[in-house]
Amino acid sequence: MSKFYVVWEGRRPGVYDAWPEARAQVEGFAGARYKSFSSRAQAEAAFASGSAARDTTALPAKARKGYAVDAAWNARSKVMEYRCVEIATCREVFRDGPFEDATNNVGEFLAVVHALAWLKERGSHAPVYTDSNNAILWVAQGRCQTTLARTPRNAVLFERISQAERWLDAHEYCNAVLKWRTHEWGENPADFGRK
Repeated sequence: MSKFYVVWEGRRPGVYDAWPEARAQVEGFAGARYKSFSSRAQAEAAFASGSAARDTTALPAKARKGYAVDAAWNARSKVMEYRCVEIATCREVFRDGPFEDATNNVGEFLAVVHALAWLKERGSHAPVYTDSNNAILWVAQGRCQTTLARTPRNAVLFERISQAERWLDAHEYCNAVLKWRTHEWGENPADFGRK
């Protein structure tokens, strides 16, 4: 099954038929924004609208009232970033990173905790969805159980992990942290589209 790639921010924005062409536009480009789509029509509509907006009306009501988080990690560079979107509108509410010498699991954990803190500040009881079982487990345990080695390049990342663990120790929250059901609902709305 072929995919089509939209590049909103890159060397040459546009719709691309193949990942190598799209990658050439975004790899090493600071602030690159891109996403894959299963049809050319979806890709062209998303490019024209300037966003990866999607129809969320088919989702369960509880999911539409929630927030989705996801992390993007580059296996070659080991750079990670994460973000959170409001599911009903696909509006990005925060993004953090990039972090060097990181892992995707650490990003997912930090994204969930960041979302819980963001929602608590706003007095919201909305659920948080992630497609990471590790993140759900680690948040429930109150500890990031990563085996990632510390390096000079990831000192900031480890400070963020410590801050997240301290936040979990110090705060109660009533938001459910739930698994995004990709096989039923499609791609996580917070997905960066970098597959």
